[in-house]
Amino acid sequence: MIIDAHQHFWWTARRAHTWPDILGDRMNRDFTPDDLLPDLRSAGVDGTVLVQSLNDVDETREYLDLTREHDFIRAVVGWIPLVEPKEAARTLESLQARGKIVGIRHLISFEPDPDWILQGGVLGSLKHLAAHDLAFDAVPMNFRQMESVFTLAERLPDLRIVMNHWARPPIVDQGWEPGATMVKRAAGYPNVAVKLSIGIDVATRWRWNAALASRYAEYLIEQFTPDRVMAASNWPVVLLGASFAEIWGGITELVARLSDAERRAVLGETATRIYRLN
Repeated sequence: MIIDAHQHFWWTARRAHTWPDILGDRMNRDFTPDDLLPDLRSAGVDGTVLVQSLNDVDETREYLDLTREHDFIRAVVGWIPLVEPKEAARTLESLQARGKIVGIRHLISFEPDPDWILQGGVLGSLKHLAAHDLAFDAVPMNFRQMESVFTLAERLPDLRIVMNHWARPPIVDQGWEPGATMVKRAAGYPNVAVKLSIGIDVATRWRWNAALASRYAEYLIEQFTPDRVMAASNWPVVLLGASFAEIWGGITELVARLSDAERRAVLGETATRIYRLN
């Protein structure tokens, strides 16, 4: 089964996003299941994991409702108020009753405190996630925030942590260090996995090119092994730098040298296992 482990939807009339000025209106329109489905079919993708785009529980409720309307949406990584453990537990219970929620993400990249995830209330909520066999998606924007994710992995070894967007490779400038060292450190934590995708910071400045991405992908897979790497498009954000066909075709090209078993892991089995899609 081929799984896109990271995509979003939104409707501008329902709730507003704040985008960097450099984007203009490119993201300020509706992106819906009907927009994505033809691309999934063309690429041979069987299902997706729908990931929160706002720190807003109403969006998560809406996403869970979509899983009942569209079979290709296999599960949701949503949002709960992690800073309040009791409220977080109550909200999570209500979301689990509503649909297939497999993980939680908070946009820590927008938090001014790089240690936001290490405060007492958040740690309490994340312990609750681990106890209920749910994953935590971490989306650090810089190395300082990544350090906090490493500390979290040490303190909560039973929590499955999914590092979003390739752990921010210096791919735009074709750099290497200190990014390579950070990837190696991240891979040293057995409870940390990573998505083979690009974030908005890369998509706004770089046109997708599998040849230029190959050494970063090879190193990432070497460090984490295919059992902790999952293919992900980050649609529609990725449209800033490529079409869905270009991204998914590029990812397929990047894993072409792997064995059959390794390719199956990156292209679906890792996401299925880590997110408990079965």
